[in-house]
Amino acid sequence: MQTVFGLLALSFGIAASHAGIVAKDVAYEQGGVKLEGFHAYDDAFEGKRPGILIIHQWTGLTDYEKMRARMLAELGYNVVAADVYGAGIRPQPPESGEVAGKYKSDRPLFRARMLAGLDVLLKDQRTDTGRVAAIGYCFGGTGVLELARAGTKLSGVVSFHGGLAAGEGMEAKSGNIPAKVLCLHGAIDPHVPPAEVEAFGKEMTAAGADWQLMMYGGAVHGFTQKMAGDDISKGAAYNAKADERSWENMQQFFAGIFGES
Repeated sequence: MQTVFGLLALSFGIAASHAGIVAKDVAYEQGGVKLEGFHAYDDAFEGKRPGILIIHQWTGLTDYEKMRARMLAELGYNVVAADVYGAGIRPQPPESGEVAGKYKSDRPLFRARMLAGLDVLLKDQRTDTGRVAAIGYCFGGTGVLELARAGTKLSGVVSFHGGLAAGEGMEAKSGNIPAKVLCLHGAIDPHVPPAEVEAFGKEMTAAGADWQLMMYGGAVHGFTQKMAGDDISKGAAYNAKADERSWENMQQFFAGIFGES
């Protein structure tokens, strides 16, 4: 959105012209495990800028997250897409469910892998470390909420069609969520039933979090992902309107959290 971009450019004190997006793989480690993330930024912009961490969906870091990283770089952000699974581990269904389940059942490991990616972003010279957010898709949407629950010092987190339930015994604690929270949710997502949505709201409210939940009518799980197809009876399907609206809602959220003094 050109209007939003213009406002962001003024807010960040950066030029609105583009010399070109720089995009490259980035190698790092966590716990002795080799990881391969992805870094994108616009080299027309000089100096520091807000940073965005992306957490991938259940098949690992793919061209989808790299596309989103480039889109965010075009908006003026410094972006790192993290690798939770490990270099070369890019499972397909049904194996992807098993791999994702490993991290959902081991939330401390899940958090450690995400924090390793965040560390790469924070150490990059382009990142304004006082203005950093994390976004995630499906598995990654669950992940960024874990970062919020862990009390990670972020300006905000955005969950796109992610699971909302906390790990056992790892619910948010009162006064321990500095990040503002935005959940973008398909109103008829069968993988995240109304009871889970209600429980999440109660958890966030009890913790004193600054949180929002946007629901998109007619949208199921995976509504931002064209590779999910268009058959909502499968429980996951692309929804063009929800995709467009959720991206706009994310940009408005960023304009708010990064525009604060």
